[in-house]
Formats: sequence, C-alpha cells, structure tokens
Amino acid sequence: MKILVVGSGGREHALVWKISKSPEVNKIYCAPGNGGTSAIAENVNISSNDIVGLADFAESEMIDLTIVGPEIPLAAGIVDEFYKRDLKIFGPTKKGARLESSKIFAKEFMKKYNIPTADFEVFDNKEKAINFVKKNKGPFVVKADGLAGGKGVFVCNSFIEANDAIKQIMTDKKFGDSGNHVVIEEKLAGEEASMIVLCDGKNILPLVSSQDHKPIFDQDEGPNTGGMGAYSPAPVLESEVFDKTIQTIVKPLMRGIQKEIDTYKGVLYIGLMITKEGPKVLEFNVRFGDPEIQAILPRLKSDLLSIIKAAVEERLDKVELEWDNRACVCVVMASKGYPESYEKGKIITGIGEAEEMRDVIVFHAGTKIKSKELRAKNQELIEYITNGGRVLDVTALGNTIEDAIKKSYDAVNKIHFEDAYFRKDIGGKALKRSFNKC
Repeated sequence: MKILVVGSGGREHALVWKISKSPEVNKIYCAPGNGGTSAIAENVNISSNDIVGLADFAESEMIDLTIVGPEIPLAAGIVDEFYKRDLKIFGPTKKGARLESSKIFAKEFMKKYNIPTADFEVFDNKEKAINFVKKNKGPFVVKADGLAGGKGVFVCNSFIEANDAIKQIMTDKKFGDSGNHVVIEEKLAGEEASMIVLCDGKNILPLVSSQDHKPIFDQDEGPNTGGMGAYSPAPVLESEVFDKTIQTIVKPLMRGIQKEIDTYKGVLYIGLMITKEGPKVLEFNVRFGDPEIQAILPRLKSDLLSIIKAAVEERLDKVELEWDNRACVCVVMASKGYPESYEKGKIITGIGEAEEMRDVIVFHAGTKIKSKELRAKNQELIEYITNGGRVLDVTALGNTIEDAIKKSYDAVNKIHFEDAYFRKDIGGKALKRSFNKC
C-alpha cells in the first residue's frame, strides 16, 4: 500500500514510525514532514493546509490511504474534498471537525446530549464578557471559540486575569477570527487526563489512557502550549473511571454524532477533568493528541495501519488491540520563548546517542535537515537544526512509570541545542498516585 500522512510535527513522525512497521506498506509519503520523517518516508513539499494540492498528489500517486494529523486541514474540509474524488482518507468531515474547530458548537453539543462538562456562557461582545466575569465569582476558564493551536485557553483565578484574557482574544485578536466569540466557563477542580477513541461511524475502539502536560512550566504554571509531555497509562483514568467515561461521555457523544453528523471515520480525542463528581469534558479534538499519541503508539503491539483501515471500512467491531503492559513517557524539548516567539536554526546534537539507548525513540516535532555527510562504511551523518517551537519528543518505555521517566530524562540529557527548554516533572502525577497507594 501507498500511504500519505499529512502534517509536520511529532504526532506525524510517530504515525509514520508506527505505520512503517506494517507488512502491508510499500511506500510512505509525509506532507510536508520534518527532519525525522525523512528517514522513514518521502517528504513531499506540500503544505498540510493545501487541500487541493494534497488531493491532486493523492490522485497522481495513486495513494491507497491518507491519514491526516493536524486539525486545520480537517476543519477546512480535506476529508470532504477527498470523498468527492473517491479517495480513501482517515478523518472526520468538515461538519464533524466542528467538535474541535468551534468551542461553542462543542459545548452546545454536550449540553444537548447531557454530556458532563463545565457550566458556560458564550459572548460575541467584549464588554458583556467583562461584565459577566466582574459580576460572577471565579475562577474562570476563558476560551477562544476557534482553533488556536492549543494556546487559546486561559485559566483565570482573578478578575484581572480574566479581563486580560478577554482582551487578548477579542481586542488584540491574538488568535485572529478564532476570537470573534469567547466561551467563559467555570474552572473545574481535579486532575486532567486524555481518552483517545477510534471511530468508524458506527463502532468505537478506545486506546489506552494517557495524560498531557499543557502549561509551559513545571507544576502546571504559565501559559498553555500544544503540550510539553505525556505519559501512558494515566492512573487517574484507569478501571472504573475509564468505564464511566465510556458510559457517560463516549456513548452519548456517539449517539449525537450518528444523529447530527453524516460521516465520522476518524479520531475522537476527549480532554477530561476527573472531578469528585466523576469525569467531565474539557474539550474535544478530532485528531490524535500531540504529544499523547507519542506516549501511546510505542505501547501498541497491533498493526496501526490495519486498525485504521478497519475504521475506514466500518469494521472496528472486529478489531482487538494488543498492548505492551509497560509504561511510556514522552518529554518535549522546546525552543526558548515557546509558546510565544522563538528562534529557529539552532544546531541539534546527541539525537543518535539518545536513540542508541534501549527502548528510547526520539520523535521529531520541529526539525529540518541542515546537511548530510556520507561517512565510512556508507553510514550517513545527518545534521539537524531546530525549525519549530516544540522541537523533539523524547520517548521511552519502562517496566514502571518511574523507570520510563528516568530513561526519558537520561535520553533528554544526551541531546543539546542552544537554549533548549523542557519541563522537569513529566509523569510526576502518576508517581504521586503510585506512592499514595503504597
């Protein structure tokens, strides 16, 4: 089979890496890809947002299946365009992608189908939004309605913080038209976790649990990012809580999708807060979580390509997944200044040394190749440079979560680029839960 993976981040490198292990694969293309994907796929110089260009490429190269990584092309209707051309693709239509592309749509959808979530109000006027937070007790969470790369959510513990968030979204237009409306909701108390479910339009297939770390600094301080690290499994979302999430959230969500969305063959990502009352939804995404999937795929023993094919062909009910029982931890190495402005072009060293460690995989998120050099014994030496805010996802498997954390950070410490930044506490919440059980 010829496979096209759309995107250029760590998620896409992880997808290419896992798909490359399938015996059904003859050729993988990645558009546009990054420095890491170039080693196991052919990078194609087509933007992930160029829907017509990607469809033209899929037609001309007779691609058997396209897998979409990022949310922007899904929200723009890449699946609809591929369907028009009778091209096989894994992902929801534009209508289904509204679960992620519009916070308002998602919140009203949850309200309609009795899916537990935070109480909320919607505003298209800055003054009315400010008056609301002035009159009501906080803390609040202020969200831009549209897509904002995971950065359009502000957790506000005071009126001053909420006022500033509304100003950034609605007045300064930090996220463009995504800030024409804001959602203001109560701040839920608890611990966050992620559930990722595959869907074929009729059946669901949950993946193992995981937990992301959104804020830039340790102890969940600072502004939100696209994600600074993840681990799997997440003890907070195991056993009864996992089952309750399926019953109270996933199944009602699927009922709503079947009633209101024509075709949904893709990923349902559910960002959760595990509260005293039970799991509640923070957000929906319509694609694999990044970096959660980097911590999940190394644990998957089954053939990912065959699973995705089953979803496209509406036979997920026939699929059983096989998992590695070990834990997996992913630590994101980022450029200084991320999630705001940062410099590119910093030389990266030590990737090869880190990858020589057993059960360590370095997924590239924001890299490109600076140069290639052929060494003795036909070994190719590749020099990578930074090309994004999140640069590398350093991932390791371990017999316990503690083992996986240690191995990940040992690998991180072998890699260097100027002003590299990473959180030092990825996986710490799982360790605390393990300790408290003893």
